[in-house]
Amino acid sequence: MLSRGNSYDEIRQAFRWQIPARFNIATAVCERHAQETPDRPALIVHQDSGDPDVVSFEQLDRLSNRLANLFIARGLTRGDRVGIMLPQTPETAIAHIAAYKAGLIAIPLSTLFRADALEYRLANSAARALVTDRAGLDLLADLRSALTDLAVVLSADGPGDGADDLHGEMQRASDRFSTVDTTADDPAFISFTSGTTGPPKGALHAHRSLLGHLPGVQFPHEFFPQSGDLFWTPADWAWLGGLMDVLMPSLYFGIPVLCYRAAKFDPAEAFHLMAKHKVRNTFIPPTALKMMRQISNPSRHWDFALRTLGSGGESLGSELLGWGAETFDLTINEFYGQTECNLVIGNCAAVMPVRPGSMGRAIPGHDVAIVDAAGEPVPSGTAGSIGIYKNDPVSFLGYWRDEAATADKFAGDWLLTGDVGTQDKDGYFWFVGRDDDVITSAGYRIGPGEIEDCLMQHPAVALAGVVGVPDAMRTEIIKACLVLRDGVAGDAVLEQDIQDFVRRRLAAHEYPRLIEFRDSLPMTTTGKIMRRKLRIPATDA
Repeated sequence: MLSRGNSYDEIRQAFRWQIPARFNIATAVCERHAQETPDRPALIVHQDSGDPDVVSFEQLDRLSNRLANLFIARGLTRGDRVGIMLPQTPETAIAHIAAYKAGLIAIPLSTLFRADALEYRLANSAARALVTDRAGLDLLADLRSALTDLAVVLSADGPGDGADDLHGEMQRASDRFSTVDTTADDPAFISFTSGTTGPPKGALHAHRSLLGHLPGVQFPHEFFPQSGDLFWTPADWAWLGGLMDVLMPSLYFGIPVLCYRAAKFDPAEAFHLMAKHKVRNTFIPPTALKMMRQISNPSRHWDFALRTLGSGGESLGSELLGWGAETFDLTINEFYGQTECNLVIGNCAAVMPVRPGSMGRAIPGHDVAIVDAAGEPVPSGTAGSIGIYKNDPVSFLGYWRDEAATADKFAGDWLLTGDVGTQDKDGYFWFVGRDDDVITSAGYRIGPGEIEDCLMQHPAVALAGVVGVPDAMRTEIIKACLVLRDGVAGDAVLEQDIQDFVRRRLAAHEYPRLIEFRDSLPMTTTGKIMRRKLRIPATDA
């Protein structure tokens, strides 16, 4: 959808949306490739020893046909919700595609969820079916009686308590299926917000959401796809960043995706995977990059050769950009979006300078502005809400069964992200913080991102989270919660050194007056620091 060009302005002016009236994600990412290039690899499944397993587009099509038939045979009807709680495995992609084929609404669910989180999402969405594995069944055991809408449970690890064998049942179903005729605006999936500012809300997305994501994948991945491209991400496919930034767009373009079932992120394993499978394109969240940065001279141990590396979810800053250039011989292209309206701002180093700390410019096809509470654009350099034009093709249909929350998300012609930012005179956007993350201290409005970036440059700091805490004189003072590098002990001397380090590099009003050393920082399942929990003392968190 995105045409090549020599400059950002040229690419933006040439861009035209191509959203057909009738569109189904499954047809776009699977069926058409199965018909045109049936043997083409769709999924490359890493094996700890030996060669990887390869799933072709024809196999993906036939297997998803079987599951779509199984859904229908079990009484599911168009519009019913299907929870999918699986790691990066072929069954995950199959379940999503089968749901789209059958006109069902998929609900991505992270394998990191515990019982309360799983129950909330299944109950809130009134899910009729769940596709999971043995670990998911263990969580479900004590919840089943409360989930009165849940009628079908299928396990990829074989039958279990109240669950049928996914593979056995699929084997008995036909591998032929006629995909439901859907409009581009028909619902396809519900992606729950990460819950950084309250209970998670279910963002309902249409089939057109995939098409809306494409420019935001092509731009930071420098005119993806190109010959030889192969995509991998450590991000959970249950997160929009894994599902719609990587898996579905790659399949749409006929590009294979590497699957790796990891219990947790291992930075050494990430380098190993990229080298072994000759990964060319990757999306790695900032927290994972910070962990990878702690490995010295990785190129001595692994022969990796990335073409593009995208990141988003937290501001990168100059430290990570510099490390990325030195380690991968490329520029990490940061991008921005949110669950409700994803991949709308980004960088593309091939056609425009990347400014450290900036999220980039509006992705071609998307209209983004800094607006006030009434939805009116503000002058450049003025802080305000990051707003996205309300008719954007990637925008959600609304919050699941919550009209009031949906209405509150908009002001005038703009969808309000809830994030505070600025835009400079050249069109670059700068993240300040979420509305509730911005610190007001001695009359200054201070975003935590810049301070966190500075703290990350200190040689003793592995992870940093910054919040404001109440103060009688200054309204708020800055507090830094730090995880130190291995072998470093936190004491009063180090605390003073870190404070001086920030004071010298930023400003007197931006250094952390309070420092708390922690073993870990609270994270959402998508790898974002939960700053609201940092406001609670570690002993009470």
